[in-house]
Amino acid sequence: MKRNATAVWNGTGKDGKGTLSTQSGTLKDTQYSFKSRFEEGVGTNPEELVAAAHAGCFSMKLSFNISGENITPESIETKAIVDLNPEKGEIVGVHLEVKVKAEGLSQEKFDELVADAKANCPISKLLNAEITIEATLA
Repeated sequence: MKRNATAVWNGTGKDGKGTLSTQSGTLKDTQYSFKSRFEEGVGTNPEELVAAAHAGCFSMKLSFNISGENITPESIETKAIVDLNPEKGEIVGVHLEVKVKAEGLSQEKFDELVADAKANCPISKLLNAEITIEATLA
């Protein structure tokens, strides 16, 4: 299985602008720029997209883990915060904040399933950065 996205950039790194489009069409000529990446400009940026990908991937992996215990999660809400160090030009960390509602799941089992999802969702495996997590079972 392969997925793709396309970026088109015009101009210099600081003054130029670009668009992003995804195979699915969810993003189509979506604007990004230096301002949307490093300041507060209109549009998206690569780090925001990595955060969305990681939050989605982690949530789905955790859902599979919980379902493997014959428990259907009512909800899994994950916020991923990507920490970009502009001086180093690298993502130095990702912090996941997850809130789960899953009746019948013990705290001990929940902690085990969260750790597995953190270690084994494909986006976690892709990232070369420290991943921290704060997980709450409601």
